Amino acid sequence: MAEAAAIQGIGPSPARRRVRRLVSLVIAAPLLAGFLPALNAPSAQAAESASSAGTVDVSVDTLTPSAPVESDTLTLTGSVTNRGKQAVTNATVDLRVGPRMTSRSEIDDVSGRRGYRDGGDPPPLGGTYTVEIPKLGAGLSKDFTLSVPVSKLGIDDPGVYQLGVSLTGQTGNQSYGRVLGIERTFLPYQPEDTDKKTQLTYLWPLISTTHVSAETGPDLQQTPVFENDDLAAELAPGGRLHEMVSLGTNLPVTWVIDPDLLASVDAMAKPYRVKNGSTEIAGKNQNVAERWLDLLEKAVQGQKVVALPFADPDLASLAHHGKDVPGSLSHLQQATALATTTVETILHVKPSTDFSWPVDGAVDPSIMSVATSAGAHNVIARSDSFRDDLPYTPNAARPVGGGTTAVVSDAELSTAFDGDLIRAENSTLAVQSFLAQSLAVTLERPEDQRSVVVAPQRMPSTAQAQAMASVLQGAAKRWTQPLDLTAAATTVKPDSDASTRVPRGSAYPKRLRAQELDVEAFEQMKKTRDQLDDFKVILTAPDRVVPPFTNAISREMSTSWRGQKASASLYRQEVHQYLESLTREVQLIEKSDLLLSGRSATIPVTVQNKLLQGVDHLVLRLTSGNKTRLQLNGGDAVAELPVKIEGGHSQSVKFTASANANGPVPMSAQLYTEDGTPYGPPMNFTVKVSEITPTVMLVIAGGVLLLVLAGVRMYSQRKRAAARNAEAEAEAEAQAEAEVETEPEGEAEGEATAEAEPETGAEAADPGQPSDPTPDTGPESGDPSGPGEKVDR
Repeated sequence: MAEAAAIQGIGPSPARRRVRRLVSLVIAAPLLAGFLPALNAPSAQAAESASSAGTVDVSVDTLTPSAPVESDTLTLTGSVTNRGKQAVTNATVDLRVGPRMTSRSEIDDVSGRRGYRDGGDPPPLGGTYTVEIPKLGAGLSKDFTLSVPVSKLGIDDPGVYQLGVSLTGQTGNQSYGRVLGIERTFLPYQPEDTDKKTQLTYLWPLISTTHVSAETGPDLQQTPVFENDDLAAELAPGGRLHEMVSLGTNLPVTWVIDPDLLASVDAMAKPYRVKNGSTEIAGKNQNVAERWLDLLEKAVQGQKVVALPFADPDLASLAHHGKDVPGSLSHLQQATALATTTVETILHVKPSTDFSWPVDGAVDPSIMSVATSAGAHNVIARSDSFRDDLPYTPNAARPVGGGTTAVVSDAELSTAFDGDLIRAENSTLAVQSFLAQSLAVTLERPEDQRSVVVAPQRMPSTAQAQAMASVLQGAAKRWTQPLDLTAAATTVKPDSDASTRVPRGSAYPKRLRAQELDVEAFEQMKKTRDQLDDFKVILTAPDRVVPPFTNAISREMSTSWRGQKASASLYRQEVHQYLESLTREVQLIEKSDLLLSGRSATIPVTVQNKLLQGVDHLVLRLTSGNKTRLQLNGGDAVAELPVKIEGGHSQSVKFTASANANGPVPMSAQLYTEDGTPYGPPMNFTVKVSEITPTVMLVIAGGVLLLVLAGVRMYSQRKRAAARNAEAEAEAEAQAEAEVETEPEGEAEGEATAEAEPETGAEAADPGQPSDPTPDTGPESGDPSGPGEKVDR
């Protein structure tokens, strides 16, 4: 009837339609009321589960065996801690084993879950495989141990299974039990070796931070100066680097070594000094360094060793900020060349230098260009940079053009041991995650053998190294086999479906870009490098200066400075300041103003060398600021003379000058290298020219003539005085003789007889002889001598 009415165009009236709608609503209301609680129940229950699941913290500290076989008994130990404010009663710790996972994405989903999900997490195993806790007070913890035969877990097929440990209990007024906490992990189950094992390449990095400064001692051995003695703690038993070498000795790994670390330890094995505030102290850890080097040398014999460029330069920083600063890329080439000789000299093995390793394997076109600029043909990237939209994991090596191969490490496996693994729980979860991911790779396409590369963090901690070693020594051998890095890059056939497109620059992670060295840092390195180039050309023994500073500049580019901007800047400043202090050891000695009298003279300029070695190939240029008044070298305003000085000596360089007019003349002395580059600051002084004119010469000649005449007059006066004195004495003698002749004869004879007797013994002392000196001259007069007298002082 309805269809007939519709065809005929006749329908119910509007009033009837309103009545029908009202009746329909009345009938449907009770039905909707019954359905709504049912619809709301799951969401409410999920919310309740989510809110209560964090009340108790469940920690799984050990899980053994990590990859069991059917005959094993699985044992888990750990603890539960009540984080809530109310006690938990009637609690049980249960083991939950989930279904087999079919892809790596499922593993990632489970890893990302935090709270308990009703329906999403598997049910408890139950039975006798539980631990009962009657009461757990607020803030209290309780240890547990669960042991279950693998045959009771309900797992049959090889694969990865979700494994959960939960605590169910009651709190407050709740009369029923709820899941109050859960910890999830994974259980890889592969009881037998797989037919096609995944080829696993595991990099074992030996890298540290910068420890050696640019400074060296003044002795013949050039004793190195360390920034601190922290390296000794890493090398000592129990230290990070000692653990890396001890564990790596028996592992199927590829050693990836920073040659700067070897050079630093080798320097520590000899006498060295350590900065201690403003002073230095002698280092005392030579034995620690020697033992570590001996242990490492034995470990790498017959193993594949890859040497990074010296000091592990930050390739991304170079690409994004340093390549436009002249000289930066050439320094990368020097660092690569130094890597081979350093490793061969210290470890006596020949390394491969055909690999570059950007930070976290993140690349873009500019990084790939810089990474291969020093001769490397392989760049170690990562799968979270080279992204593939494939349902399986492709082989690591893939050609990207230009003869370059991107060796794409697996992101999940490479980051499995990041974070703090000192806590047993974190270490256990990391191990289970790695084993699960690696088994999933093998089972994705079990008929095809794949090659996977693992590039972990550059500087693993001791706990991280121990966790990494445990998976390489353990059950992973049932589905993986080792392959060295060179073979992974060159012998494995690339996957044709894998992406070979280098990511765009805009895709580079902002987090990593924020940690890079900026342009200012590379400009400061260039300033130091340029000053070193100018300095080395004047040295007679440049090998005592160039290597320490070249290595220090390489260390300024190190990847290890990421996240330490202030420390990196301080290191660059100290290197540059020390170089400046050495260059100032060769300098011009300041001169005071000179007075030049006459038409020609010699102007000396002193060059001082306080270095321990000689300097050569220097030129001293003297410039007259007024050629009209003062000329050099017979008519020029500029004169140059070579400079060559032994260590610890000074040299006086003498310039010939001629004056043409009186007055002050500004002079400038400047040292130059032989190629015309100024060396050090100029030294300025003034020469005051005071020319001697003919009139002045006449005046001087007249003065000399007067002095001569005065001397002649004094001589004549003295001669006449002497003649008068002689005449007076002669007259006195004659008068005395006349008086003797007039005396009586007897008296005269008696006196003569008396005076004659003593004369026999003292004839030489007769005062009557004119040529004899007077026996007693009397006291010397203290009065000024008279005019014309010669006074002996």
